[in-house]
Formats: sequence, C-alpha cells, structure tokens
Amino acid sequence: MRFLADESCDGSVVRALRAAGHNVQAVAETSRGATDQAVLALASTDQRVLLTEDKDFGELVFAGAPATGVMLIRFPSDARSRLADAILKIIAAQGEQLHKLFVTVTPAGARPSGLAKR
Repeated sequence: MRFLADESCDGSVVRALRAAGHNVQAVAETSRGATDQAVLALASTDQRVLLTEDKDFGELVFAGAPATGVMLIRFPSDARSRLADAILKIIAAQGEQLHKLFVTVTPAGARPSGLAKR
C-alpha cells in the first residue's frame, strides 16, 4: 500500500512499513514544514493513506477536507515499543479499506470511522 507519513509520525512506523514492502513517502524527507492542508492535498493527489499523530488532521477531514484515508496515532510514550507492530496489524486487517477510513490507533486497538463521500 501507499502511505504518506506526516512529520509527526514516529520514524519506527516508517521503517517498519518500508521493511514490510509498503511504499511510504515521509514529509520529513520531502516536504519539511508543509502545512496540514498541503499534506492532506499531497496524500489525496497521490492516493496515499496519511499516517499522523496530529489531531488537527481529524478536524480538517471531518470539516470536509479531501482525504484518501487517515491513520491518527494516539500512543502514549510507555506503549511506543508496540506502535509499529500495531500499525502493521491494522493494515493487515483493513487492507485497501483504509483508503475509505479515518482510523484512530491506540494501544487498545483501532477505531475506524468512514470518510464522508466528496
């Protein structure tokens, strides 16, 4: 699958996804300092699921900004060692459906919500 990792996304997630064969573009490597709107537009244009730890993306998406899937990561520091594995498990379970979902990822699991049709 294709992902766009926001600057807030933990590097361990980027490394784990790449190691698993996923196509991951990291904003920190290509578009450092891009606005949230620009990041969402890039993800949408490139048909990538956005990986982020920034809650502002939820506000933008549910206010109507175009999105092709978002994974909002909400992992506290004491659970970070399990983060990459949790993301990989969610991807395996949801597959291409992620392109239609806003998924909040916590140590307790994933909470998917459908994206509004635009």
